[in-house]
Amino acid sequence: MEKATKFGILAVQGDFEAHAATLASMGADYVFVRTPRDLEGVDAVILPGGESTTQWKFLVEEGLDKSLLAHAARGGAIFGTCAGAILLAREVHNPMQQSLGLADIVVIRNGYGRQLASEVRHGATAISADPIEMVFIRAPIIERVGPGVEILAKSDGQPVLIRQDNILIATFHPELTSDNTIHEYFLQMATGIKNSLRSDSGPQGATTGVPARAGL
Repeated sequence: MEKATKFGILAVQGDFEAHAATLASMGADYVFVRTPRDLEGVDAVILPGGESTTQWKFLVEEGLDKSLLAHAARGGAIFGTCAGAILLAREVHNPMQQSLGLADIVVIRNGYGRQLASEVRHGATAISADPIEMVFIRAPIIERVGPGVEILAKSDGQPVLIRQDNILIATFHPELTSDNTIHEYFLQMATGIKNSLRSDSGPQGATTGVPARAGL
């Protein structure tokens, strides 16, 4: 019997428990990640919202930055939300910050201002027939995307949900809604990647998963 896809949630700071609750509601298997050892046997990783500077400092101190880079190099799936988007970006501004550099995007920290108030929007995506709820809390703005980045959703003309191969990024917080659409997409994406890697289908295997709907 095939093993279920196992998720790891970075549990340093921020809203990692909300992601855990979403995965639990889906019946998904997950562990909290605080050390490199916690990543053993993990197929897909979630980097949650929170304070990106604090999270980055922890990743470096614990050696998790190197472990996450190794996970990505093996083709493992990673999903970053809000602060997680900052950690995954190639370039970070306002102010500049180091990052994993796994996604070919440039982000502006606190792009919508430093206010603590949240903003809820609804928008169309390329992964669902119905609009989804988008909760923005001190969200970063994706200023530029590279040629290999697929834009799965926009809001006010700016990308808010993107995918690049095995990396999925949302500048908002899907875990703070009752809609599991994006987590379900990530589950299918991660499972597709895991299965293609297992079958040794070549370099293109790591980019397979769930196809987006055309026409965004």
